Amino acid sequence: MVRRGQMEIIAEILTEALNEASKTRIMYRANMNFLTINRCLSELLEKGLIVKENDPGSGAVHYRTTEKGKDLLEVLKKAQELVSI
Repeated sequence: MVRRGQMEIIAEILTEALNEASKTRIMYRANMNFLTINRCLSELLEKGLIVKENDPGSGAVHYRTTEKGKDLLEVLKKAQELVSI
């Protein structure tokens, strides 16, 4: 079993949040547990890579990748292409 690196996890979260996603959706799609997703989302929010948005109608909370996050995601994808065989 191969463990994912931090950059792979960040890329998965940023990819899921491209079109807005709930914490639960990100957690399941990125195959993470509750404690890990909370820590990662906090770090990404702090660095301005994602934003937290509240839907005024339903009160639901969604996360969306920022332009800065999209730039990082592009760099991570290019780096993955360079190192993959």
